[in-house]
Amino acid sequence: MPYPIIDSHCHLDSPKFNRDRDEVLERARKAGVFGMINSGTSRRGNQISLELAEKHEAIHACLGLSPELGRTGSKEDIKAVLTQIETKADQAVAIGEAGLDYQDCKNEEEKTRQEASFKKVIELAKEFEKPLVVHARQAEPEVLALVRGLETVVYHCYSGTVETLRDILDSGYYISLATLVCFSDHHQKLAAKVPLENLLLETDSPYLSPRRGRNEPAYVADSIPVIAKVKETEASEIANAATKNARRVFKI
Repeated sequence: MPYPIIDSHCHLDSPKFNRDRDEVLERARKAGVFGMINSGTSRRGNQISLELAEKHEAIHACLGLSPELGRTGSKEDIKAVLTQIETKADQAVAIGEAGLDYQDCKNEEEKTRQEASFKKVIELAKEFEKPLVVHARQAEPEVLALVRGLETVVYHCYSGTVETLRDILDSGYYISLATLVCFSDHHQKLAAKVPLENLLLETDSPYLSPRRGRNEPAYVADSIPVIAKVKETEASEIANAATKNARRVFKI
C-alpha cells in the first residue's frame, strides 16, 4: 500500500515530459503522490507551471527565477520574470525556486548579478506573504543571510554542510531532501540530522533519479524507506511527517 505523499519540488514543465506527461501523472497517483509542487525557473517555465496547475488538481505552481537567469540573463529578461511573478503570485502556492548558485559563477560580477535578482525575488515573497523556495549551491550560508526575516523558507535539494543545516533549522526553516538520498552517503548523513517537523521530500524531476533514466514524481516514494532506515523509524512516520509539513508550507 503506497503512502500518501507530496513531491515538494519537481519540473513537470520540462520538455522531457512532453512525450508522456499524462502517463507520468498517472504513475505518480498510483505511487501515492497526490500533490506535486511544480517549480518554474523562467518566464516560460512559470507560465507552463500555471497552466499545469489549472489543468491538474494535483499540481500546484511555484513561480521562480533561476540563479542561472540571474547570472546570465539580460536586464529585460529578468525584469519580465519579476513582473510575471508579481502579477501571478496569487495563483501560486509559493515563490521560487530562486537563490544563489556559485558553482557556475566565473567571477564576482556574476555573483553580484545573481544576488541582485535574488534580493528582488525575496522582496516579492515578503510582499505577497508566500513561502520562498530557495536554490543554494556552494552558497548555502550566503542564502541564509539574505532570507533571514522571512517566515517560511524551504531549502530545496539541500546539499550543504551539517553546520549550515543546523543554522537553517535554528531559523525554523524547512529542508527538502531530494531522491539523491537514495544513493548519496552525504545526503543520508543530512537526513539523519533533519527533525521530522522540518522535513520535506522531493524528486527535482526530471533530475536526480534514484532509478535509471529520467526522474519523475512517483519516485519520491523511493526515498521514504531509505530515510526511515537512516532515522531508525517507521516509513509511515517519514511519509506522514513530510506530507503534513508540505500541506502546512504550501497550504494545500
